[in-house]
Amino acid sequence: MAFITLRRAFCHTSVFWIPGAVVALKIHPASHAQKVVKDHLRVWFCSLQPEPSRVRFHHTYSKNFHSENGNDLHPVGEPWVSQPQEWNQPEQSLKNEDEEMVFRRLNSFSSFEEVLSFISTLDPLPVALAAAALLRICEIGNRDGEQRLPRGVLENRVFQALCLRCERDPSPLTNAGLVAALQSLLLLPPVDHQSHLILSLMAECQRRLRRGSLEVHHLCVLGESLVQLQGGSCETLKLVISHLQRENLETFAPEDIVSIYRILQACPEEVDGQQTFLNTVNQFSPSVVPYLSPKSISDVLSALVALDQTHARPLLIKLGKYVVRYIPRFTNAELRKVLEAFVYFGHSDRFFTEALEQHVAALCFALDPAVAISVMEYCSRKRILSKPILDVVAEIFVCQSEKFSPSQISELIEPFGKLNYLPPNAPALFRKVENVLSAQLHHFPPKMLLRLLHSCALIGCHPINFMSKIFSPFFLQRLQGKESYLDRLSLAQLTQLFLTSVLECPFYKGPRLLPKYQVKSFLTPCCSLETPMDLHLYKSVVIGLIDLLGSRLYFASKVLTPYCYTIDVEIKLDEDGFVLPSTVDEDIHKRVALCVDGPQRFCLDSKHLLGKEAIKQRHLRLLGYQVVRVPYHELELLTSRLELVEYLQRKLFSQSSTVHW
Repeated sequence: MAFITLRRAFCHTSVFWIPGAVVALKIHPASHAQKVVKDHLRVWFCSLQPEPSRVRFHHTYSKNFHSENGNDLHPVGEPWVSQPQEWNQPEQSLKNEDEEMVFRRLNSFSSFEEVLSFISTLDPLPVALAAAALLRICEIGNRDGEQRLPRGVLENRVFQALCLRCERDPSPLTNAGLVAALQSLLLLPPVDHQSHLILSLMAECQRRLRRGSLEVHHLCVLGESLVQLQGGSCETLKLVISHLQRENLETFAPEDIVSIYRILQACPEEVDGQQTFLNTVNQFSPSVVPYLSPKSISDVLSALVALDQTHARPLLIKLGKYVVRYIPRFTNAELRKVLEAFVYFGHSDRFFTEALEQHVAALCFALDPAVAISVMEYCSRKRILSKPILDVVAEIFVCQSEKFSPSQISELIEPFGKLNYLPPNAPALFRKVENVLSAQLHHFPPKMLLRLLHSCALIGCHPINFMSKIFSPFFLQRLQGKESYLDRLSLAQLTQLFLTSVLECPFYKGPRLLPKYQVKSFLTPCCSLETPMDLHLYKSVVIGLIDLLGSRLYFASKVLTPYCYTIDVEIKLDEDGFVLPSTVDEDIHKRVALCVDGPQRFCLDSKHLLGKEAIKQRHLRLLGYQVVRVPYHELELLTSRLELVEYLQRKLFSQSSTVHW
């Protein structure tokens, strides 16, 4: 937006962004680059200059006015919204004052009163200055978090005159002024799409668009305005995209590239038809990432998610590199977009995790609950056991549980169960969870409550006081809802909670889960409570076991037990410790459950088992199995087949001197 860039930028030219200037400096010789920069400066500055006119000022030293910052011309003691000002004032003309100063003063104002009081002194009112004043008023309202302009502003005669001036004849406006005026009216919702002012500005934009007179930046601003006004399906927006496709991306400013992503994000149904253009933008975008602001980076990541650009890996990696630098500068909403994108694309970065840990620790109790949940979801989905993050979030919940909604409480606790981690304040944490559930149980939807209680059980924090409720026919009916049957995952979680009550809570005497609600296996393709075996590791272990035991006959693979768990490798022993053939079902004294634990059964880059694997091995031991773990990080250290056999011999038979093979 042309007018936005003017804000105090005349005083700080180093932060004044000139569209295309940086790109021009990179791809053209110095003499040519100087010409490009000079031309851009001329275009952008001239777009903001008013037409030659007889503009007059109140004298700034009049004793009837006071100023807080040297620019306020508000009459002392008089209500600014109720005093209409005459446009004709017999004071000095604008011709005697530097025109640049007019726009500098306008953009330095920080209140509605200052802008309207200043505008009321001008006669006649140039349309370019009217558009700039409208923009500044809307920016002030947006900065102050207003949902809409105050009634006093809307009813003010000066403000109404500004709107009328822009509505009457927007044709004298430059392209930059025109699109900026339109965009300014969209900063504060709700927007009346059928207002005469909006329709007048839109009609002029469409005329210039059809003539092909709008430059790249103006097309981008217009495209984003159309998205807000009419959504992603309007024909004018399609025409804007068509014009953008014909432009050379080398001439685009970084923020214009971001605008393209935002525009395309608004019309995902058109992605298939625009994929070639999008691929070109994806390939070019890494070159502009260093020039993007934190907000722009989060917007691009959000657009990549919405447009399902999973193949844009170079761009994602480049964005991830700069995300690490900007973590302290992201707003809560921006950081959530970043985390959601990283989860969606499966992107994880050790440096990002470390920066996130520092950010969470620095904010601590000031951390927004929604951000805390997004951080926890990121750790959970990526299996990142970040103890600093988990510890801080646990402490926040204990001290500020009233800030969390039921859904946020569930999303906060579930990662502890998945990652199999108890924080230092675990007693206080789960006591607080129990208190919240006791007081607000009816606020938790059935499936959410089941997930929460199941997560507690994974790490051995058994929800005894609530088991009788979730096994009751009333709760099961609520859980099923209007469906004809319960979903597979809910049934599996209920079954595992029932096993927990039987194996780990023998003192529980409440209702039991009826057989019709119990599953036969926890290992299913779509919603498994177990992690499938790593086939590469499994084949290595099978070769070693055959060499060790002498035959494939002496062990069985993928054995489904009567207790719903699937054992990777099962070996049967008789009373004397001899290995029995796997087909024998009599005289079995002990069963050995060999767990071939691949990387997916552990937290990322860690030797820490996930919660669902920890509870499985815990239950198998309670059921009488001798659990033998064969983790991938131990197998990777073996360099020969002989070492593998010796390793398996130590694992299987060193625990008991009575075992023979």
